[in-house]
Amino acid sequence: MSESRHNQPEPAQILLVEDNPGDVRLTEEAFKQGRIENDLHVVSDGTEALEFLKQRGEFVDAPRPDLILLDLNLPRTDGEEVLEELKNDPELRSIPVIVLTSSRANEDIARSYELHANAYLTKPVDPDEFIETVRAFEKFWFSVVRLPPEVES
Repeated sequence: MSESRHNQPEPAQILLVEDNPGDVRLTEEAFKQGRIENDLHVVSDGTEALEFLKQRGEFVDAPRPDLILLDLNLPRTDGEEVLEELKNDPELRSIPVIVLTSSRANEDIARSYELHANAYLTKPVDPDEFIETVRAFEKFWFSVVRLPPEVES
């Protein structure tokens, strides 16, 4: 598998955990315009995110994400709880998590990093700036950074 990854890059698997349909649309738009081939999977709350990551219920065939975009303000299970559970799971903790949220509160930023988020991005209010932010993030994470390989269990 690792040999084919270099010759024919597989699409990046991205899990977007976002309950705002407008922000989901903007993120999809940004990725569509981007140059990086990816599969964007969307869940709308923290409980679904954990089901997806643990491949339970309707997500039994879900792929392991290469990267997670996580909103903090989610129904049912909030983003902090998702982050905490994810980073406490030996099989999932190596997946980079980018908090993408509207909160500019210092305590949310500090708490996200305490819970081992890999980055914290504040969503711009302007739709064009939002798309620009997602595209800059995509270029950085998929062109510059080397993502961790999947750990065999």
